[in-house]
Amino acid sequence: MAAWLIPAVQAILPLVGRIVSATLPEFTTRKPDAPVQDPTGILQKQINELQMAASQNAVHVKELAEQLQKTVAAIEQAAEGAESRFRRTTRLLGVAVVLSVAALAVSVAALLLR
Repeated sequence: MAAWLIPAVQAILPLVGRIVSATLPEFTTRKPDAPVQDPTGILQKQINELQMAASQNAVHVKELAEQLQKTVAAIEQAAEGAESRFRRTTRLLGVAVVLSVAALAVSVAALLLR
């Protein structure tokens, strides 16, 4: 599993439940077979619910933006760490290649000088 994926999942996972519960419909609906008693009252209630939902959405969007910012920072930090490990491994590889070529040269010289 990619090293950057774990911090990203850990940052997003706590919000999944709240996102799912926020997307469930919670609005007042008028049943089609029910008689219309106060259409303006139902309409006003629906408008109030929509306004509350819009303000809650704004709060949730802000929270998600903060979480996304933290996730991107964690991914960048993990990428920097991976890049430094890659550079160190590349240097070790270069040293290993030089030592193997030197060992090969010594063994060929030992065979020829025998």
